[in-house]
Parts: sequence; C-alpha cells; structure tokens
Amino acid sequence: MFQVTFSDQSLAELKKIGTLEQLEVISPLSQLTESQLAVPKEPLGRFSRGKKTIYRLRSGEYRIYFERDGITLHTACILHKNTLTDFVFRTKLPISEEQLVEQHSSFWKYLETLTRSD
Repeated sequence: MFQVTFSDQSLAELKKIGTLEQLEVISPLSQLTESQLAVPKEPLGRFSRGKKTIYRLRSGEYRIYFERDGITLHTACILHKNTLTDFVFRTKLPISEEQLVEQHSSFWKYLETLTRSD
C-alpha cells in the first residue's frame, strides 16, 4: 500500500466537490498496487517528462497525475476530463503551474472575443 500526498492544486480541485465524490475520485489511487504501476493498463497510464515518470489515472470525470517516490504517490494535479489543461498536460506541451490552476472556461471566453465582429 502506498502513502498518497496532494499538491496545493490537487487539494483545491478536491475542495470544489462534495465529500462523497472526493472519496470516489481518490479511491482508485489509494488502491493501486506495485504490479499495476510496473505494467500500467487502463485506466492507468505512464509517460515521461524529462527524467520524471508521471502516471495518469482516470477516475470518473477526473484525471489524476502523480509521481512515485518510493512508497509515496504524490499527486501533481487533478484535472477534470476533456479540459484544455488536461489536454495540454498529457500532450506534454509547455505549461506553468499557474496555467494549470486557471479555469479552462476563461480560454474559451477569450476565443469567443476573437471571433466576434465589433
């Protein structure tokens, strides 16, 4: 069994949802085994960023990105599926911590302003 820690972004995302939903989102993470991490299969995936190995776990409507450090799984971020930030994170495009925290709806509002004719 692994110890699970959460980044500030992960905690902020979890605080947006109810307690029961929080437990449903986190449950698959807390049940991961050594063998699942060694050979990831859906809903678990693995990719590299530089020298880091990052795991992506699909949990309902959310995607949990985490790193392993010995017996600790540290969640880097929890993102809602089908959002711009989830797409950018998993496709390895450069993105800052601040951009991850931003709501994707602001991006769509910006695009709408570009298409409007004044």
